[in-house]
Amino acid sequence: MKRAAPMLALLLLAPWVGEFLLGNLSLRRLPGLLILVLLYGCGALLIREVTLRTGRGWPTILLLGAAYGVIEAGIVDQAMFNPSFEGWEFQAITPVPPLGISAWYAWTFVVGHSVWSIAVPIALVELLFPARARTPWLGRVGLVLTAAGYVAGCVVIGRFVNGSERFLASPSQLAGAAAVGLGLVALAFACRPVTPPVGNGWVPRPLHLGLGLLLALGVYQVRPESWAGLVFGIAWLALLAGLMFWFARQRSWGPPHQLALVAAALGTYAWLGFVLTSLVEPGDPVRWAGNILFAAVALTFVIAARRRIRTVTDQPRSQGSFAPG
Repeated sequence: MKRAAPMLALLLLAPWVGEFLLGNLSLRRLPGLLILVLLYGCGALLIREVTLRTGRGWPTILLLGAAYGVIEAGIVDQAMFNPSFEGWEFQAITPVPPLGISAWYAWTFVVGHSVWSIAVPIALVELLFPARARTPWLGRVGLVLTAAGYVAGCVVIGRFVNGSERFLASPSQLAGAAAVGLGLVALAFACRPVTPPVGNGWVPRPLHLGLGLLLALGVYQVRPESWAGLVFGIAWLALLAGLMFWFARQRSWGPPHQLALVAAALGTYAWLGFVLTSLVEPGDPVRWAGNILFAAVALTFVIAARRRIRTVTDQPRSQGSFAPG
């Protein structure tokens, strides 16, 4: 169990962050976490292991996470193409009629999955288990079983959603989503392998970095739902990503800085969970209780990770903390 702990933690944290902390699913549906493990958990674990074994880093993880987001939203649950998915009018703003999508929501789906469903859980688990952050968690059999679990999750959840929504995307839409997903996978592996940090530039203190990023992500989340808001969001995230990667290339960057990024991302989804509850079911005390509980759990993870990385001395920096392994 000790050897399997990081793997099991990632399997559970990926769907928990992606759906429950955000407030998409309420406390009542927590048992459904075990089904979502197949899709979210196996997807995140597979991405982490493949990236590690090929010697690549966070650009690859984020691009594979984007491919994951395209496959889930475009092929599995097809929320990207469904004009009334779960009662939401996803194509009411920034529509692209030839593709049958909303540009705003297509971007939101992909970024949400790439950052919060995949990258954040991976980073959090590696911080919770710092001694094993740079080692594989699966053998060959484990990789095969994880891939099989992911495929099974796609099938099971796809059939469930299709049965409840009674919607099926067109063949051209499905083919287009598959092509984009494959393109993102190819781009992910075109990224160069991880190299050691080389800079001696200034890096903010972890606390300042975390608070600044929490504010910056808040700006991103409250931007207007319009074409202007979409363009701003893309440019804003590109600026933040470039800045974070530059910081990570400096020799003074370390695990406390990475924890600051994770804490800011978790904090963003925690407060968004309260906002979502106020919009969909403001009179449901169970949803509010779930928001409070999940936010407290996220804070507990951050505190636990902070204590764990403090217990590990002489952290290896040859690959930088943006390297997944």
